[in-house]
Amino acid sequence: MNLNHFKLAIIAATALSSIAITHVHAEGVLRLNEVAVGEIDPAKASDYADSILMFNIYDTLVVPNQGRGGFAAHLATSFEVQDKVFTFTLREGVKFHSGNIMSAEDVVFSLNRLKSMGLGLSYLFGDVETIEATDANTVKFTLNKPSASFIASLVRLPIIDKKAIMANIVKSDEDKDDMGDWGEKYLSTNSAGTGAYKVTSHNPQDETVMQKNPNYFLDIDKAAPSEVRLRYGLEAATVRTLISQNKHDISSQWLPPEVLKALAKGGSQLLVEKGTQEFYIKMNTAKAPLDDVHCRLALSNAFDYNSVLKLVSITDDVAMGSAATGAIPSGMLGEKPESEKLVRNLDAAKKHLSACKYDPKDFEINISWISEVPLEERFALLMQANFAEIGVKSKITKMPWALFAEQVSKAENTPHISQLFVNAVTGDPDTLLFGQYHSSVSGTWQSPEHLKDAIVDQALEQGRSASTIKLREAAYSKLNERLIEIAPSIYGYNVQAVFAASNRVKVPALSDPEKSFGLEGMGFTFRLMQINE
Repeated sequence: MNLNHFKLAIIAATALSSIAITHVHAEGVLRLNEVAVGEIDPAKASDYADSILMFNIYDTLVVPNQGRGGFAAHLATSFEVQDKVFTFTLREGVKFHSGNIMSAEDVVFSLNRLKSMGLGLSYLFGDVETIEATDANTVKFTLNKPSASFIASLVRLPIIDKKAIMANIVKSDEDKDDMGDWGEKYLSTNSAGTGAYKVTSHNPQDETVMQKNPNYFLDIDKAAPSEVRLRYGLEAATVRTLISQNKHDISSQWLPPEVLKALAKGGSQLLVEKGTQEFYIKMNTAKAPLDDVHCRLALSNAFDYNSVLKLVSITDDVAMGSAATGAIPSGMLGEKPESEKLVRNLDAAKKHLSACKYDPKDFEINISWISEVPLEERFALLMQANFAEIGVKSKITKMPWALFAEQVSKAENTPHISQLFVNAVTGDPDTLLFGQYHSSVSGTWQSPEHLKDAIVDQALEQGRSASTIKLREAAYSKLNERLIEIAPSIYGYNVQAVFAASNRVKVPALSDPEKSFGLEGMGFTFRLMQINE
């Protein structure tokens, strides 16, 4: 999830006793949980739970390097870039879970399916004009314009088994072509990838079970889990009890800080994933009074940035976040230095409020929080107290994710204040910022600001198309300055994901910075983990 990335969240009603019976200590079995329901169809994947599944069930042409920036060939053996043309040479002999051999036709099919369905992260490939298999092991992408972020986007193009899908297409009388549902029904319960793990059962209201793929094209450590059980919607108290009883291995990142603190005190590990994620407090710029920039700046200056960091502190050495400096997290193109971290300024807040065209006596701000993320209630209460200090009244509304995602499609139904954890789904700033702030995508779960700003649009487009790192840096720096200036969001803090874990698991990608990935969710690559019985 990246909470943000909920599509649906269903709280499991399973009793603790039955969980304990189901998850007794099993040799080689990794047991973990996520808050959001996991989507195993890669064309629909968009949130954190989906990412964990996709990175293990499917493979991509490239993957992020461990411990450093950049990307390495994966299903490809090499690639060449010439202006708008990207050519990839594929590994030979790679097998899908079905036993079918992967070819360039599968790559073409995977992209065409993703774009035709138009779901998940399909927007990342909107600039692909053509794709062709020039021979069995070579595929060529031609874009309609140069793109500095295209290689990064390919970590979100999982390659699927064309033959398996074509054999399981469901057609209806309304279908105008031979592709029917593009295998959507089949992939709702089955996997069709080359990944190191294969789905053996999937219940989106409860659990996905995966088994190690004995025919994987790379070596897998013998100590890697033979089976993985990913559960959904477990309550924090249940997770805490199971881990303390050694009946669960890794929590989601959404445990409250005091629960993580108690588990660490009891001897559990704290695993950390440093990524490209930030906590954004979204302000609806299309609805009064937040359609006035001075009102938004009043709220952003009234927000107590230091107190929110205290709320996410776990131990003296581990916290769930660090100080934000603007709209772009630390370590990304366009970031501001730590010396410019955001701080509360009540004098500036009152000055902006006096310049707002609305009288605070005449309005009340609606602050929403996502019911599946209890931590957001604390942030909502903090905001309510902060805003009251400058004379702004507010009410707090608890919303399930499914309702929130539905309501934000229309500005008039969108709360004044929404809370979201958003990350760069490819590790590139384009996929962090374009989906949040470009006017063409306003009204999605990522963009409840409903922002329409020509300067922001221009900077985002320049960052996407610029041919050099220097030019991209300039574009994102300009974007950052503009977003701070017009304040469509309050930039809460840079997020660091923290997971509690039993001591029977070893996860180098979440414990050793030299083995970490610059892509959130990829630290949960199961084949790189070890289970110590």
